[in-house]
Amino acid sequence: MKLAKECIDIGIYTNQREEQLAFWQNKVGLPFEELLKVGGGSHQLRHSLNGSIFKLNHSRNDIPDTSPSGYTELLIARPEIDDPASMIDPDGSKVTLVPEGYAGITKIGIRMTVSNLTRFQNFYNDMLQIEQIDDTTFKWATTIFLLTEDPDHKPPSEMRGLGYRYITVQVWKVDEEHANFLARGGTEASAPRTLGTTARISFIKDPDENWIEVSQRASLTGDLSPS
Repeated sequence: MKLAKECIDIGIYTNQREEQLAFWQNKVGLPFEELLKVGGGSHQLRHSLNGSIFKLNHSRNDIPDTSPSGYTELLIARPEIDDPASMIDPDGSKVTLVPEGYAGITKIGIRMTVSNLTRFQNFYNDMLQIEQIDDTTFKWATTIFLLTEDPDHKPPSEMRGLGYRYITVQVWKVDEEHANFLARGGTEASAPRTLGTTARISFIKDPDENWIEVSQRASLTGDLSPS
C-alpha cells in the first residue's frame, strides 16, 4: 500500500470514559489531540502516540461482550527509560513502555496473538506486502508487529468490543488500495465510504478476522473523491 503516513494507528472501545482518559493521559502520558463525534452514541478521543494516533472510542451504549481481538499489547518507545514498564488499563488491556530500540521498536509495537503463524506470514507477505524481520516479527512503516501463535485463539465475532479492536493505516487512495487488496485474495469487512469532509475509509480483515481500517484522511491527502 502507498501510505500517506508512516505510522500505524490503533483503536480501542470502552464504556469507561473518565477512567480511561485518566489512565492514558496521566499514567501513559499521551497528549490529547481532539474529539470526533463518530455517530451511534460514540465519541473518538484522539491522542498523539509517537506519530501514530491512539483512538479511544467511548460509547454511551453497552459494548458487546465479545471475544478479545488478536491485538493483545501496545508497546510504546520512550528514549528516557532503561527497562520495560508494563501497565493494565481499566478494561484490562496491556500497554508497555519500552526503551527506544527494544525489539526494533522506535515508535510503537503491537503484540498479536494469532491462531496460525504460517497463515499470518503469508498474509503479511502476500496480501499486505510489508517487511518481514524474522519468523514472528513484521514491520509496517514504522510500526513493529510481534506475533505469538496460539492454536486455541478464537477470532472475534465483530469489531466492537472492549480493548484493542482495530488498527488504521493512512493511504492516498482508499478505493485503489482496497481494490488491490481484494484482487490479491484479501477479505473485505466494509466497502469504501466517505465520512463527511473528514475521511474516506474502508475496512479489511486479517486471517483471524481482526479489523484493519484503510483511511484516506483529508488532512493528509486533501482530495476525498473516489479513485
